[in-house]
Parts: sequence; C-alpha cells; structure tokens
Amino acid sequence: MPELPEVENVRNTLKYLVVGKEIIEINIFYPKIITGDYDEFINAIKGQKIVDIKRTGKYLIFILESTAFLSHLRMEGKYRYLPGNDVDEVEKEDISRNKHDHLGFGFSDGSHLYYNDVRKFGRLQLINRENYQKLPPLNQLGPEPWEANASDLYLEIHRSNLPIKSILLDQTIIAGIGNIYANEICFEMGLNPHTPGSKLSKKRIVELIEVSMDILERSIQAGGTTIHSFSNVGISGDYQQKLKVHGKKNCPVCRDEIYKEKVKGRGTYYCKICQKKKR
Repeated sequence: MPELPEVENVRNTLKYLVVGKEIIEINIFYPKIITGDYDEFINAIKGQKIVDIKRTGKYLIFILESTAFLSHLRMEGKYRYLPGNDVDEVEKEDISRNKHDHLGFGFSDGSHLYYNDVRKFGRLQLINRENYQKLPPLNQLGPEPWEANASDLYLEIHRSNLPIKSILLDQTIIAGIGNIYANEICFEMGLNPHTPGSKLSKKRIVELIEVSMDILERSIQAGGTTIHSFSNVGISGDYQQKLKVHGKKNCPVCRDEIYKEKVKGRGTYYCKICQKKKR
C-alpha cells in the first residue's frame, strides 16, 4: 500500500510531468472510481490547467485554475504517464486500454495520464479549491508527524488501550503512517507493537514523533518502499533495502528471530527481545 513517502514521491514526479498542462479530455472507464457524479467531475475539470499538486497524509490534491480534486491511491493505485511523442495516430484509440486503467486525462500537448488500479479501491473526488482542508475527508485526518504537538498527541494516545501499532495506523490520530512504517517505528523505539497506548509516557510520545519524522524523511529521500505500487513516474523504492524489521527473518540487532503476528488484523513484524512489552 502506498504510504506517505510513496505518495510524496508520486506528487513530486507528477508535478514535474503535468503541472501547467491543460486537460482537454477525460475518459472514465470505471465510474465508481469517482466519488460523486462523474459527469460533474468531467465538466468541472475539462479545459482546466493543473496549477499545482499538493499532498495531505496519503491524499494527492490536484489544484486546477478554478477547482480541485483529490486522489487516494488506497492499496494498489498508481499513475501511468505517456508523453505525447510516444503515441502515434494508430495507437491513440487504444492507448488507454490497459485493463487496469480506470481513468485517463488527455493534455493539450498530446501527453496522457492514466489512473491504474488493480483492486479498484482508489478514489478521485472533486473538492473546493479554497477550503478543502476544512472539509471531509481531509478535515478528519490527524496531523502529520511534522505538525504534531507532543502534548496533544500524548493526551490522544494516553487515553487509549489499543495497541500502539493500531494507533499509529489510525489516520485520525496521525496522518500518513501505514503498516510498513508503523512496524519500523516500533522497532526503532524498541517498542512492542502490542503495547497499549495508555502505557506510553509523554517522553515516549516526543520520541515517537521524532522517530516517525526521521524514518519518513529517510524513506522520502530514498523513493519509498512499495516498488510494486508504482508505474513510470520515477519511483525508485530504494528504502525497501533499508527496512530493519518489516519482512525480515532475523533482527539486525540481536539476530534473534523476527516474529510475524496479526495486530488487529494487520501483519506485524517485531523482535520479542529488542521490543519488550511494557505492562
């Protein structure tokens, strides 16, 4: 699943590829990919230039001249870009016929951008250009680690008896952290993922914020981890090689076995020696 670092890398690459381009054609091959009326979606964005692309949590926000839309990649969403000079007249009719392409944008320079999603879980949605952060779904997100206030986050986490792994995945508490990075954050802190949130001190919450920022920033610089979730938009996924616990067999510190268990239904990797549970 694309997490914050992967979505940030998609954003940066798409900004380079499509900002400033005018959308002259929209083809929707799977109407449910649009939240709301898809005719309204088409009419609102056709003829508009893409002015900017922003990100909040795991959401991409495409800013157009007089409107905006957001894109959530969910499990397997990706964008596929084709420059105009890659398309000859014979291919134009069939260019979007990859069976997992569910929406296509055609630009005035002949280039195309396709939203591709094997599982069809991703969604695009028209939003208000001026105050989208104050409206659903973005106003339901918690702060990203860089924006988190330690005192407020401590109060939020300390009142919960849920496992800290589950809390890290709750986007209404902290935005942007997914399963891979939650495992890595817990390991870096020597924190057992089963530990109830109520057991964490304020000092540990400060550490949680710092570790989260550090891991996410390093992953952004390395191009993220989930290589299979991206197409030809410049994602390298090099952080896959730097993971310490997720998907590993032995702990890099003590060399003991890495255990994989389910925590509230999510696959969780951890070392029982280095990550002792606080009771």
